[in-house]
Amino acid sequence: MIAQTKTVQGIVLDKGTNQRIGKGFIKNDNTKENTFNNARGEFEIRVSLGDLIITSKEGYLTDTIKYTGQQVLMVYLDKTSIYIPEVRVVARRSPDEVLQQRREEFNKAYKLADPGSIFSVGPTGAGLSIGSIYNMLSREGKNARRLTRFIQREYEEDVIDAKFTRDLVSNVTGLVGERLTIFMSNYRPTYYFVTVATPYELATYIRSKYEIFKLNPNLRFLPRLPEIDLEVNN
Repeated sequence: MIAQTKTVQGIVLDKGTNQRIGKGFIKNDNTKENTFNNARGEFEIRVSLGDLIITSKEGYLTDTIKYTGQQVLMVYLDKTSIYIPEVRVVARRSPDEVLQQRREEFNKAYKLADPGSIFSVGPTGAGLSIGSIYNMLSREGKNARRLTRFIQREYEEDVIDAKFTRDLVSNVTGLVGERLTIFMSNYRPTYYFVTVATPYELATYIRSKYEIFKLNPNLRFLPRLPEIDLEVNN
């Protein structure tokens, strides 16, 4: 007998306060279908009798309920212990914090990399700034610009890693192990996209790429070639 599938509505609530919780991730563990709830805590998902519905949200313990014919799925989430996010903050700094530290560590390089205006205004009027021109043309200035570009690329990759995580991709696609690694390598989003995309848009992106991935799960894209910074001496 084929299980009858239907769409049911649900609401996610804070167990302690009964307040609605938005931006939760809801997944049917049987069908792997998933969605996010809205700001009012509401969501819809397709289910069959016996399906397990998993709800997760940062700052709360993951909850699993079994669909037994409920008209509305009422999900109550418990908050995690207060010390857990504090441990995370100490253990892993944000990309912005890392970038700020790099700027402080290599303050001289940033000053050399940004020569400022090549024009200066003095007692005798406007003229060329010798210091700015030196910074632009000197080997030390060029090396400083290379270093700051490298730091910026490192920062952008950290931002992508912070949003495009293995946990998120695994939850959306169900992939684990080597297949998860291949997928994340092949379909890594751009820095610009992850900075403007909402959680829903990022999950939609992952789902769309997963549909392509399923057509050839063993395909490995060629790694991106490193940027080569050539210095031409006249």
